[in-house]
Amino acid sequence: MGAQIRVYRQKINSTTSMRKIFKAMELIATSRIGKARARVAASQPYANAITRAVSAVASQTQIDHPLTTEPEQVRRSAVLVLTADRGLAGSYSAGVLKQAEGLAELLRGEGKEVKTYLVGRKAQAYFEFRGRPYEQVWTGGTDAPEFDTAREIGKVLLEQFSLGFEQGGVDEIHVVYSRFQSMVVQVPTVVRLLPLEVADEYVSDESDLLPLYEFEPETEQVLDALLPRYIESRIFAALLQAAASELAARQRAMKSAGDNATELIKKYTRLRNTARQAEITQELSEIVAGADALNAS
Repeated sequence: MGAQIRVYRQKINSTTSMRKIFKAMELIATSRIGKARARVAASQPYANAITRAVSAVASQTQIDHPLTTEPEQVRRSAVLVLTADRGLAGSYSAGVLKQAEGLAELLRGEGKEVKTYLVGRKAQAYFEFRGRPYEQVWTGGTDAPEFDTAREIGKVLLEQFSLGFEQGGVDEIHVVYSRFQSMVVQVPTVVRLLPLEVADEYVSDESDLLPLYEFEPETEQVLDALLPRYIESRIFAALLQAAASELAARQRAMKSAGDNATELIKKYTRLRNTARQAEITQELSEIVAGADALNAS
């Protein structure tokens, strides 16, 4: 009986230590989520403005530019997958990877080759464990991304986009990431970066009209200058969205884990007390039995 009490005591101590770790990670994620959300909000105006500017320039002129021109046949696609470097974030990375798998299956079903680019150690481990190929991976700082990382990723993807199919280039670029909606809701999302979709939409308000630009030099040169900035800003915005989603998911996961640890401690405490009471009862029974035996003799 004493051994059973020691087992419950060890379980209580180990679970208490784990609860402290969960609580610390929850507090860290909670303290950082505010800054991450602020960075997301700060990045959106520029990303939206440059996308709007590129759409306006492309819609005002009839030009054949790789940025906005749909290829006659899409034979190879690039897919950039954004996950986390660390775990303990619930189903955050798993949801993004599942979305990426669905996109890759869809593209292959359309007869397209897929070249995969990864961000985060979780995606790298997922692909390496299953023996699946990938072109390049970026790790480190997924919960606090830097613009230099977005610039490097954009440079690699643009180089692939500018190459022809025979040289190993791609005809379109997709990004799979988790879009931050709230502290409770983060949605795995697929966005096609290139070619840029320029659609004529119904305008209900004058504020919805695309601005009219007078630009110098030629349209092609303007779009050539805007292209890297457009890609970098969209990738950086996706990285910031993914970082906020990761921190929110980790905060929820650690709170849930801490609550479960508290319930386990209560359960083990009750079992320990029950075992201790049974041990005391057994000792009293043995004492009474011994006393009765002495009196009987």
